[in-house]
Amino acid sequence: MSPDSVQNEKLNSAPGAAEAKKGLFGREKNAEDSPETNPTYGKNLNFAAAEAYRLLRTNLMFSLPDEQRCRIIGITSSNAGEGKSTTALNLAYMLAEAGKTVILIESDMRLPTISKQLGLQPIPGLSNMLAGLSSGKDIIRKTSLEDNLLVIPSGDIPPNPSELLGSEQMKTALEVFSQTADFIILDLPPINEVSDALVVSRLVDGIVMIVRQNYSSRRALAEAMRQLNQANAKVLGFVMTAANTMNKWSGYKGSYKKYSKYGYRHGYGYGYRSKPAQSGEAQKTNPDGK
Repeated sequence: MSPDSVQNEKLNSAPGAAEAKKGLFGREKNAEDSPETNPTYGKNLNFAAAEAYRLLRTNLMFSLPDEQRCRIIGITSSNAGEGKSTTALNLAYMLAEAGKTVILIESDMRLPTISKQLGLQPIPGLSNMLAGLSSGKDIIRKTSLEDNLLVIPSGDIPPNPSELLGSEQMKTALEVFSQTADFIILDLPPINEVSDALVVSRLVDGIVMIVRQNYSSRRALAEAMRQLNQANAKVLGFVMTAANTMNKWSGYKGSYKKYSKYGYRHGYGYGYRSKPAQSGEAQKTNPDGK
């Protein structure tokens, strides 16, 4: 046996070498996962997750029943890491699956993730259009998920996301996009991290708050709600993510498992850092990252 073969055998037999990496919902994450096969969104969702998102779609349609105009919905959370981007993507997909024309806008310019998940070119995007560097038709991307689901990526990371999102250009852009869509879904940054979602709240029909089980603290959620109330934002409801659920009728147990551990430090844009609260304590933000 050659030295290389011996080395490879040692690596393959090492503890944990054959363990599969776990992704969102506790599923195995393979290196060859593509937008067409990724199990965390779209048609590859498991039955329980797909039904949960369809229920969310139905509830939103009842909350905003006016089908004669485009409905604009913001998706946000108290802190980073609660699953808001995944929820925004799956909600947009389920609305498109129901025959609605949907535009999903990656409004989280500091830590964009949706365009990366879908394998879309992120530039030019929303920031480039709002800065007057690109036109609306240049930033719209088609997806392989549904023909009537369009995505607008975040674009280049600007130094002033809040100012761009709260500008008259953003208001005008939403009015223009509303003319050709039934729903516009905005993936917004977390409330307690930056003010971006608050400045956009006046431009949307409602806000959906994402709350992650065994991760969000009451104080963090209460602080986020206080800020939304001060901004006179309309909160449509709450979505719990990463939850272990048991259907008492079918006995089916979902696999919505935690996908990161307590104590994990999540860097969020321009020096903002947050740490999940434990034992009900409030999460604290330290601009110096210490």
